[in-house]
Amino acid sequence: MQIQRALLFCGLASFCGVAASQPDYQRHATSLRPAPPDPQIVRVESAITAAQIDQTVKTLVSFGTRNTLTSMETDLPPGQGISAAADWIAGQFEQISGQCGGCLEVKRDTFVADPASGEPWARRIPKPTKISNVYAILRGTDPERAKRIVLVTGHYDSINSNVFSNWANTAGAAPGANDDASGVAVSLASARALSKLKFPSTIVFVAVAGEEQGLVGSEHLAKLAKSEGWQLAAVLNNDIVGGNTTPGDGLQLKDRVRVFSEGVPVAASTQEQQRIRALGKENDSPSRELAREIADVDRTYFATHDPQERFSAFLVNRPDRYLRGGDHLSFNREGFAAVRFTEWREDFNHQHKNVVRPPAGASDPVQGDLPEFVDSQYVARVVRLNAATLATLAYAPGEPEKVTIEAKDLGNGTTLTWEPPVGGGVAHYEVVWRETTSADWQYVKEIAPAGDGAQVSVSLAVSKDNVIFGVRAVDSKGHRGLVVVP
Repeated sequence: MQIQRALLFCGLASFCGVAASQPDYQRHATSLRPAPPDPQIVRVESAITAAQIDQTVKTLVSFGTRNTLTSMETDLPPGQGISAAADWIAGQFEQISGQCGGCLEVKRDTFVADPASGEPWARRIPKPTKISNVYAILRGTDPERAKRIVLVTGHYDSINSNVFSNWANTAGAAPGANDDASGVAVSLASARALSKLKFPSTIVFVAVAGEEQGLVGSEHLAKLAKSEGWQLAAVLNNDIVGGNTTPGDGLQLKDRVRVFSEGVPVAASTQEQQRIRALGKENDSPSRELAREIADVDRTYFATHDPQERFSAFLVNRPDRYLRGGDHLSFNREGFAAVRFTEWREDFNHQHKNVVRPPAGASDPVQGDLPEFVDSQYVARVVRLNAATLATLAYAPGEPEKVTIEAKDLGNGTTLTWEPPVGGGVAHYEVVWRETTSADWQYVKEIAPAGDGAQVSVSLAVSKDNVIFGVRAVDSKGHRGLVVVP
């Protein structure tokens, strides 16, 4: 009797149970799974060592101070100051290039920051100061796809606490081991690893200066990229990624790195902001999609049941930490997708401080950004995540173009159209979607490319009102490109 009543209530038995309550966005897709790891990426990552990182950090600290203003000082001891550090970084890129048959183009973006310009940073640069960004270009092998660029950066300048009473005071040691020799180590180690491979797209490895004076170097480089028409698809900024190790700190976590990304793009026009709010896309900026790509790469290369090996990207949905800012923001302001990597828990006694070692037995903490508080094993993991992300994006096809969702008529389905990325290389596309309250993509449907580079159109029996859709291109080896939200 109970069974009969249940059938009467359902109408037909075939519509009872889980199938009847399963929403359309689950019925017409498969759950998203990690991409297959690329053996070439695994191989070059295995060569990234903590010893390399340790040597880079200690060498940068050995320059005594890397205060940006020391570029104008002529009475520094030999081998001291920021200019000596810039020469060493350029030399490291040249050395790496020599080992790969000249595969890197080593360049400098050098300019004079003049406080008379009235820029917001003028208070921190009291006199005209030479600033030099050092970078190396690994050109892509495909004539069309090489125009697409992915970039990794850290800043090589440093300060101590003298500047907070007088920004012209460059005296004293400013070791800058964690902030940000650790980030420069990521750029250099990524260059060492990835220069062993060939990619269709271009990778740029950067060390910028002037960060502590107000993102001056990165601002200049980002504007240069914009003015020269760089097709900059992704910027990975590494700043304070040393996994600070303070004795007795039980709250530091070494199995994750924070990845910060902006929501509504700071460069969005008023009309674009209105559209974002109208469509509920506040959580789908290009930078946010880049952060999700990093998490996707993380699941491919760091998913393991061994807690000693697990390393995760912890996504933070805000541009940066409270009261702080980093070089990725300069690229965001020019309309580029950019994110920041930062260790889980910072110790502010080891940032922007004069070096002070209390007497033996004193309870006061050691102050100063010293190498002894940098965990090179941790930085090596950050390098591997950066390198795997850069390699995946440089191998993958570019972003699908003119991605649109049909919204001219009322309906319970969804029609998406897009054009292929420049340069091809697409084995298939993935239409991905997620519940509007979900942090990451949940479902996927594979779509074949159209012939002769034609526009692709797909209609799904999934209501566009209930989910967020995206489209990305995938190559024959499973490298996933960045998601584009229609």
